[in-house]
Amino acid sequence: MNIHAPAPSGAPSILHCTFFHKPGASCLPSEPTPSPAALLADLYASATAAVNPAPALSRRLAALPSGGASRWIIALGKAALPMAQAAVETLASRGAEPAGGLVVPPASAPAPHPRLRVVPGDHPEPGPGSLAAAEALGQVAAQAARGEEVWVLLSGGATSLMGAPVEGITPAELTELYALLLGSGLDITAMNRIRKRFSRWGGGRLALALAPASVRVYVVSDVIGDDLASIGSGPCVPDPSTAREVRDLLERSRLWERIPESARRQVREACDGTKAETPKPGNPAFARVSLELIASNRLALEAAAKRAAELGLVPVVEDTPLAGEASAAGTSVAAALLQDYSTGSIPQRRCRIWGGETTVTLGETAPGLGGRCQEFALSAARALAGAPGAVSLLAAGTDGRDGPTDAAGAIVDGNTWSAIGAAGRDPARDLETHDAYRALDAAGVLLRPGLTGTNVMDVVIGVCLDG
Repeated sequence: MNIHAPAPSGAPSILHCTFFHKPGASCLPSEPTPSPAALLADLYASATAAVNPAPALSRRLAALPSGGASRWIIALGKAALPMAQAAVETLASRGAEPAGGLVVPPASAPAPHPRLRVVPGDHPEPGPGSLAAAEALGQVAAQAARGEEVWVLLSGGATSLMGAPVEGITPAELTELYALLLGSGLDITAMNRIRKRFSRWGGGRLALALAPASVRVYVVSDVIGDDLASIGSGPCVPDPSTAREVRDLLERSRLWERIPESARRQVREACDGTKAETPKPGNPAFARVSLELIASNRLALEAAAKRAAELGLVPVVEDTPLAGEASAAGTSVAAALLQDYSTGSIPQRRCRIWGGETTVTLGETAPGLGGRCQEFALSAARALAGAPGAVSLLAAGTDGRDGPTDAAGAIVDGNTWSAIGAAGRDPARDLETHDAYRALDAAGVLLRPGLTGTNVMDVVIGVCLDG
């Protein structure tokens, strides 16, 4: 793992070294007492390593009977490439090859097998790459449906990466809808309940296209509660939501009048029965579909806790998932850490670990640059201002990229807020305008591990190294 975050003059130093992490082995710098930031970066590396989808998928595939069936591979999402590579290697170990397939990742890369086509999509909003990926998926699905078995390898981000509209909605209107939802403050489950209604491959439509082939779906969860109908907008899962429920959700969220008219027409026609509903439970297309969850946020949290214990900390994994507005959640978590520190309610060298996914509600004005973890961290930095250096917090996305930035999140402490000001920025203004990236970058506290190849929501880790 490569961490680089040089601190400007007057800013707190995160790391003065590059270190590479192997699960179970110490990756800390050589100083006798590693900094809190180094400890937190190590715990983050352990969390993401534990939900590496490749070994998890390999174990599941190795348990399958080895027969003569032709296998197609369709890998969709932020973990698409490592999952496809694992599937190819499993087949090779049996002297077999994929019959064909498609990989839709967030960035271009060589194909793991000559018979697999790689078409990168766009994220967090669909774009030209997403349209190309959706079209390629249609072509491959038509071929794979004539085969014997299809392995669908699904991970978070698939909704946007293969984002293309249903008939009657233009690509520009779908992008407009996705952008509106991303700034609405809705959680990922609610957003996907809406998005699948308008997405070419959401809400079980991929299962329809693959019938009558046998379909095995292996899933890396990026939603709270691991709802299979929500992950990637449930391309192979029947849609339990009705058009009436989707309209009610849009109206409660004050989005109904803001979405494109073509989208409102789709919902109205489904409500009155003039347009077909999304595929529902009981549809024969799902009779030959099996689904299995292979990685989740909880597994990442437990791995971070295990690593913390190895490093001499006393870990506490919080049961309540993080949700709601990122700024409010950051303030609340920081306050909990300060309470621990001031009252000594937790032992020395103890850390608290949270998981989940917060949201950011954007106003009418154009927002700055950042993501939910960066906004969480900036808000926490304000609450921690002036606290002892032993109290530190990491907030980061497990995929290695928070929003449309090159950072997964940030590591903040009691010096961060003043360091932003010393660098010439107004941190309060940056928080108000959702410009957390530039604020945290000015303080040199961004965490940039690069794309991790997995995606199981976010992790937040706080440490109080004395009390």
